Amino acid sequence: MADKIKKKKKINISLLIGIIIVSAAIILAVCPSFFTTFDPEAIDSQSMLAPPSALHLFGTDNYGRDIFARVIYSARIDLFIGVGAMIVPFFIGTAVGIISGYYGGKIDALLMRILDIFMAFPYMVLAIAIVAITGAGIKALFISMWLVGWKEYTRLVRSEVLVVKNSEYVEAAKVLGYSDLRVIMRSIIPNVLSSAIVYGASDIVMCMMSGAAMSYLGLGVQAPTPEWGAIISGGKAFLSVAWWITVFPGIFLVITGLGFSLIGDGLSDMLRQKGR
Repeated sequence: MADKIKKKKKINISLLIGIIIVSAAIILAVCPSFFTTFDPEAIDSQSMLAPPSALHLFGTDNYGRDIFARVIYSARIDLFIGVGAMIVPFFIGTAVGIISGYYGGKIDALLMRILDIFMAFPYMVLAIAIVAITGAGIKALFISMWLVGWKEYTRLVRSEVLVVKNSEYVEAAKVLGYSDLRVIMRSIIPNVLSSAIVYGASDIVMCMMSGAAMSYLGLGVQAPTPEWGAIISGGKAFLSVAWWITVFPGIFLVITGLGFSLIGDGLSDMLRQKGR
């Protein structure tokens, strides 16, 4: 009994910390001008590569741009990339997984062969190839991540549907003559969506990291737009003399990703406990 209470407290703490971190990131994204008066794209030739100080909390880059302002304003676009790149694959992958698992047969075989083709290529390799074809930029970044991000949702949801569709309440709904659409909407989706939502919370981290990596390689967000990956990429040449250019955006990227990971872990533990 004591172990269960202790575990429940740990789950709540994990989820709470994640919500606090993500909430703070959202506040930075919504109200960046409240935290800094500097323009993140303004060039100041008199303050190039200035170290952290009372005026420039995180120092400046090689163009004299305030790193604190650029990091704060980056939260808006990085959260947009993380959530935006997750939403479309979430719906596509969930829909494909439900159709494949529920109907089975030739439909399942066809969809799984298509899935196998996409699974044959590593995530980042395929995403980079798509961006290379469509051209660099945030639109190309989203397209590439949408095209390759649905696979995991399909596999997860399909496996859940294969179990749920053989349950007694689904069989009862079929016996009563309910249409496939009603069975899917009323009996299948409510029982498989929670797993996809939990994975989606963690997938936001992957999308943010992938977006930062693409920007680091020059294939994502283009300069001078502030973005954590792009800032890190711009500071790599000055790492020995201006470490602050890469360290501070890296810290914000890792902490924000940790927040979403904690939320995903907390939701997963809560659902697992509820299932018991």
